[in-house]
Amino acid sequence: MFQSKIIGVGHHVPEKIITNDDLSKLMDTDDKWIQERSGIQERRWIRGEKGSTARMATDAAKMAMERAGVTTDDIDAIVFSTLSSDYYFPGSGVLLQRALDMGTKPAIDIRAQCSGFIYALSVADQFIKSGMYKRILVASSETQNISLDMTTRGRAMAVLFGDGAGAVILEQTTEEGKGILSTHLHSQGEYAEVLCMKEPGTGHDTLFYPEILENVDNIYPYMEGKLVFKNAVTRMPEVLMEALQKNNLTIDDIDLLLPHQANLRISQMVQRILKLPDDRVYNNIQKYGNTTSATIPIMMSELWEQGKMGAGKLHALVAFGSGFTWASALIRW
Repeated sequence: MFQSKIIGVGHHVPEKIITNDDLSKLMDTDDKWIQERSGIQERRWIRGEKGSTARMATDAAKMAMERAGVTTDDIDAIVFSTLSSDYYFPGSGVLLQRALDMGTKPAIDIRAQCSGFIYALSVADQFIKSGMYKRILVASSETQNISLDMTTRGRAMAVLFGDGAGAVILEQTTEEGKGILSTHLHSQGEYAEVLCMKEPGTGHDTLFYPEILENVDNIYPYMEGKLVFKNAVTRMPEVLMEALQKNNLTIDDIDLLLPHQANLRISQMVQRILKLPDDRVYNNIQKYGNTTSATIPIMMSELWEQGKMGAGKLHALVAFGSGFTWASALIRW
């Protein structure tokens, strides 16, 4: 039976650094207020760099391919996750395919928000296991700063998010017990409006109806923070235990946990529930904020650079986000 393994990782973050002090000039907040609630010290914005979701993904993909020692000729397909596509349609996957000059190779877009990378990884993994494709580019990229309410009214959401992209190259292998051991996906649509951005949507007679700008609750992201926190710290350990049980493994077998970087307080609570020491959990939200579906591949790329993706190590990925959606993956390097 075919398995899939990651042979290269890459990431891209904008050069522009936005500190908490920078945000204090736009809204009633300060560094202490933001760090106490999120752990974030700074984030990156693509604003002013003439970039986009697909352009960041292109840079991340090129880095991943270079590290994997492959070219676009070696890639059979693209699976792209984002909630901030360049256009209303088409999705950003085909824009990445065009930017990489990949002829007519297929590009699939995934919208699972903060869980998007693991969802995309799972889709690519199934393609490889089936034998349909031998090598797939999985990319996640997000441009969040342009959708946020940068006033005191919107500070609960505005201080959390940053822009960035990550990518991995999946390759077919027949090695037993190596690569992606399993992925586990869940959703709960009854909570769709608890964390959402409603407009522009299709529930009206016209996409941009006259009153659209009058209701800020619809045009900016909305979140019931306490309910999201409660569900995140429940579902993330739950779906990780599902993955461990599937593979006859325990918490003690995990070399490194990579939790989605939604909020440092969420990651720390998940860590406490799982009883993992600090040296077995990786966080970088302090530098980048929440880059939505791109958080996990950005972490993987940084770990690659630090030489911490050693052969034989077991890495656990876990995410929770809007939808609600949540997911986990176990990877043996």
